[in-house]
Amino acid sequence: MRETNYGLKVDLALPYDMALQRATEALKDEGFGVLTTIDVSQTLKQKLNRDFRRYVILGACNPVLADRALQAELDIGLLLPCNVIVYEREPGSSTVAAMAPLPAMGLVGNPHVSEVAKEADAKLRSALTRLEQGVTAP
Repeated sequence: MRETNYGLKVDLALPYDMALQRATEALKDEGFGVLTTIDVSQTLKQKLNRDFRRYVILGACNPVLADRALQAELDIGLLLPCNVIVYEREPGSSTVAAMAPLPAMGLVGNPHVSEVAKEADAKLRSALTRLEQGVTAP
């Protein structure tokens, strides 16, 4: 797993469709549902007539964690849901990346939100680690 200032990322030797399916399953195993799906390549084609690699943004939400965060900080919805991206690097290989909850929610400065962010971070890391290792269930 690689980390940036704002994300956690794994590269998979899987075709895009399989990576998308397994990412969704790994998120579900950690209690996240996918609330929204934005097909970036389709949107760019429709709006700009521009071709772009296969790329989707998933709005992932763990209801238990979201509820705790909203109870602690009503405006935290500005940072929800957790975005997870899946894109095709080349045929047969894909990348799955998730927002890093700690830096994003650390902006809030509320210790209760920070605790939720730590749990969300652990769950997202677990999902990505299992994807990277080829394991589909905890």
